[in-house]
Amino acid sequence: MVTRKNPELIGDENPEWTDETTARAVPFKGLPASLRAKLRGRGERGPQKAPTKVQTAVRYDADIIEHFKAGGPGWQTRMNDTLKKAIAAGIG
Repeated sequence: MVTRKNPELIGDENPEWTDETTARAVPFKGLPASLRAKLRGRGERGPQKAPTKVQTAVRYDADIIEHFKAGGPGWQTRMNDTLKKAIAAGIG
């Protein structure tokens, strides 16, 4: 992985990593359990304060998915909102 230096981010409190500091780095799994409990690993979400969504698997026709994806990022939220409007209108 190639990284670019950003002088604004490198300073006394956040020095540039060298080969030596990289070699001393400890992976997340190598941290004490007490610290791991306070931190999240890459790709892990924290608990929802008020869970409002339910994860499920649903199959839709390809043209429906293409329609919502064509609107760009946030297509799942738009799809959810459209379904809510349909329910409120008594459709379905």
